[in-house]
Amino acid sequence: MTEQPPGLAPATVVVTVGRPARRPGAPVNPPIELSSTYAAYPALEPDGVATNLGYGRASNATWEAFEEAVGALEGGRALCFASGMAAISAALAVLPADGPLVAPRTPYNTSGALIAEVEAAGREVRRVDVEDTPAVVAALDGARALWLESPTNPLMQVADLPVIIREAVARRVAVVCDNTFATPLLQQPLALGADIVVHSATKYLSGHSDLLMGVTVTRPVGPDAVPDPWYAALLAHRTRHGAIAGPFEAWLALRGIRTLHVRHERACANAADLARRLATHPEVTRVRYPGWGAMLAIEVPGSAQDAERVAAACRVWLGATSLGGVESLIERRRRYPGESELVPETLLRLSVGIEDVEDLWRDLDQALRVTRYPA
Repeated sequence: MTEQPPGLAPATVVVTVGRPARRPGAPVNPPIELSSTYAAYPALEPDGVATNLGYGRASNATWEAFEEAVGALEGGRALCFASGMAAISAALAVLPADGPLVAPRTPYNTSGALIAEVEAAGREVRRVDVEDTPAVVAALDGARALWLESPTNPLMQVADLPVIIREAVARRVAVVCDNTFATPLLQQPLALGADIVVHSATKYLSGHSDLLMGVTVTRPVGPDAVPDPWYAALLAHRTRHGAIAGPFEAWLALRGIRTLHVRHERACANAADLARRLATHPEVTRVRYPGWGAMLAIEVPGSAQDAERVAAACRVWLGATSLGGVESLIERRRRYPGESELVPETLLRLSVGIEDVEDLWRDLDQALRVTRYPA
């Protein structure tokens, strides 16, 4: 792959990293490597060094290009997985299991389901409000692992990551942080001391709602050339359990990363504008917005049916689950049976896209008004 000059800005990194080496006649983009099987002989190079004998479940050059790009953005070493939940499952599986796990009270619902399975198997799970920093720090005493989201999904709660991770490190507590909502453009948990970062690459990284992928990121190889032990554990888990991404999905995700900076910049600007306007809307009782990012949530007056009618009345916003694509999405989160009862029945999660903000506003405004005051 192309050698990167040091000190490049993220807007440049997303465009340049993971490209083939520059030489006359070289392609600009890496090819899609479609092979499950690799030749093993001759087993030695001319200098007597053993070749890297591979199999399609263990490695693929197209994965490696995508992993190089994500690793560069997060400041670590990445591994891609078949989906965001495959990455999350792998991270949970490799965490120390001989002590309590500290986790958000309201994480992403499928992450919460996996954590509940861990608890049902006999492990102590200490659930915390991630906004209550003293309570989180207190829960770390005697714990072995900490699972973080910031902002949380869908309540948009923000954790004080620098303080919480510092305190976890001081207590030798392993730290995993789901960075899907923030993206590496807005925060880099590894730089704060986290051990593992996870993403649903389905979302902002790929950004076009056309693939399923996940990724974990751990610290880069140190000056002693010894791989990070978390990386080694995650690689072994991926290889043995087979939750691997397809080469075509990896290629599409890498292509999506090329526009991550401009997509996210536009989406964040739209979200900030909409959050400001929604704060004074007569048909909105609460806006949940951390002041940055492209995700927000609103609560509307009335019943769950009223909130459903708002989503259904939208014509530009798409009523659908998922997030992080170029299109704006709206959904009532409690419509899903697995969602936490702590999430209000009338909460609507908004994934703000890159459309014209005036079109987004007009559509949302008419949906909020027409469902309460029909003609």
